[in-house]
Amino acid sequence: MAVQDAGRIDDRAGVAFFNDPRVRSWAYQLLLIAFIAWLGFVVVMNVRANLQAQNIASGWSFLNNTAGFGIIQTLAAYSEAASYGRALWIGFLNTLLVAAIGVVLATILGFIVGIARLSPNWLIARIATVYIEVIRNVPLLLQIFFWYFAALRAVPDKRSKISLFDTFHLNIAGLRGPKPIFEQGSWMIGVAIIVALVVIYFVRRWARRRQAATGQQFAMFRVGLAILIGLPLVAYFIAGMPVTIEHPVFNETGPVLRRGFELGTGFNLIPEFLALLLALVIYTAAFIGEIVRAGIMAVDKGQTEASNALGLRQNPTLRLVVVPQAMRVIIPPLISQFLNLTKNSSLAVAIAYPDLVAVGGTVLNQTGQAIEIVAIWMVVYLTISLITSMVMNWYNNAIALVER
Repeated sequence: MAVQDAGRIDDRAGVAFFNDPRVRSWAYQLLLIAFIAWLGFVVVMNVRANLQAQNIASGWSFLNNTAGFGIIQTLAAYSEAASYGRALWIGFLNTLLVAAIGVVLATILGFIVGIARLSPNWLIARIATVYIEVIRNVPLLLQIFFWYFAALRAVPDKRSKISLFDTFHLNIAGLRGPKPIFEQGSWMIGVAIIVALVVIYFVRRWARRRQAATGQQFAMFRVGLAILIGLPLVAYFIAGMPVTIEHPVFNETGPVLRRGFELGTGFNLIPEFLALLLALVIYTAAFIGEIVRAGIMAVDKGQTEASNALGLRQNPTLRLVVVPQAMRVIIPPLISQFLNLTKNSSLAVAIAYPDLVAVGGTVLNQTGQAIEIVAIWMVVYLTISLITSMVMNWYNNAIALVER
């Protein structure tokens, strides 16, 4: 009888042991880890067998081989004799270029549209509403096709042009304009710009403390703009004016085949870049506009009434009272739009803009190193996204309200 009771006690102890939530949690996690490890092992062995069957050697040595293909837009030195690694670097720079410019322009346009949708002017508000509703509901890829195959194909051919102020010229080969040529001593201008930004930062801190202590506003925008322009301008003359402007040269006479812009004169934004940039900016700005509108509406109406009671007009109220408070609501979803714009730039492959994905696709077709190329794509976009999130989260924390 005592033996049976002891057995029952042991059974109850075992049941109680497995009913412990901590035990079950550890058991489930260990089972999940084991399953993931087994799945990873199966995938690796399958990939290895497929590579051996196709006589493809894995590794990164292919990056040193000669690329043998050209790239229509390069921000650094490149030729067909360069390596695959150099070609991927050029594609990465092109991706950063369109993403950086796109983020800035989309933010500016998005804020304008978001504020315009709340305008008391009926026509302006309706135009902003139609813009947002139409652009958000048309797929981005279709918008890229529209700008590339429709809008930018309706401009003049290479032997003619549309000019703006006789400075910027547009034809089917792209947008051309004056290009700065930096000569010896130009580094002083760069140093002056950095010094100007540092000075503006400290002047702004002083202006905020002064306003908090006395209530008097400081003309920070005008002073900051004067510093940002004045210091580099002084450095420009001290260095002996080392920056010259090269204008694009257009041949209107001579043989028909030689008419058009001379290669290597001025800057040229290729149609693929323009179409991708326009589509990304216009598409993303529609979402940012809604984010801005929601952020402004989240600010209590009493804030506007209080500022009006103090004598502030509509524009200062929006700039000094409403928008600074709305930014705490705007920043988190704005980060997602910045990340989306950067990742959506990979659609450039549809119009042959040489970004990282397009150049990587060419390398993949020539080498067959699919795993390595896809890994590079994933790591690069992940790194860009993490850095963007880190910077924006830092700014969000800097403007967040502190509980005391």
